Amino acid sequence: MNNSYGRARRSWKNRDLEGYRELAALQAGLGASFLTLNLDGTKTLAVSLEEMLEFLPKVIPAIQEATSLPLSFDNPDIAFHREALRHFDLSGCEGRPILNSLAASRHDIDGMIELAAKYDMDIIVMASECYDEKGGHRAARSPEDVRDTALYFVELVRRETGFSNDRLIVDPGLSPIASDTAGGVNLCLDALRTLRECPELEGIHLSVGLSNFSIGSPGPLRIPLERAFLRLALDAGLDYALANPEKNTLPLPGDDPLVTKLLNVLVEGRPASDEDMEEAGYRQLDAFMELWKEPVNPA
Repeated sequence: MNNSYGRARRSWKNRDLEGYRELAALQAGLGASFLTLNLDGTKTLAVSLEEMLEFLPKVIPAIQEATSLPLSFDNPDIAFHREALRHFDLSGCEGRPILNSLAASRHDIDGMIELAAKYDMDIIVMASECYDEKGGHRAARSPEDVRDTALYFVELVRRETGFSNDRLIVDPGLSPIASDTAGGVNLCLDALRTLRECPELEGIHLSVGLSNFSIGSPGPLRIPLERAFLRLALDAGLDYALANPEKNTLPLPGDDPLVTKLLNVLVEGRPASDEDMEEAGYRQLDAFMELWKEPVNPA
């Protein structure tokens, strides 16, 4: 439930509780394991924190009337999480709620971890951001950056809460393939493998925002592309995905032609020894554009 999607956006604009109930029941019926609640604005819809805080006491009970699935509360501000959890009925939830998310750029990480411990929540870690040498933060540039960020937060959460590794869901970040000239998709896949190979991270869950992958791609290609990428990501170690259950989110078979074509596109994005990342990135983009010319059966 995210304002990037039409029904959720209309429900938000109208403060339509029945709309949220219907959406929650629909997604639960389609087999979702948990439901994400994100009330943030978009490029075309301004939403203030105050508006979200005012609506949370109404919308959370409404959603819980429709489903007993756990909710994942998605917002960078701890005030959102405090207010959401104040109105969340843990006794009516089949499973643990999820705090989304810890990241190097968050302002009150200790407070978020305290909330997760108090309400027995699982925790998403955005490992696409890492700490820099000056104590600030920057985007991850390598699989090792992602791994080291995951290690930092796993140890921090364990020290503060006693949670085992399986209570953390690490998201390495995923770039849209249609604009990826910096190697972001390959970085995601490489990071998934690196995280799975790290003994200290055994037991963690790995997730991506699947719809990010196809942003900017032609409409008929979006769902097949997401399914092709999902095949590659699962093979690399993914076990969770933030996805729209109203779409076909089943991974394509490994021998599907689109999986092979996507692999070939991503090979083009790996720099040769005498190339920089930008040159390889534009070669990958050219190869991806060739996919637009080929017919694809909508999923």
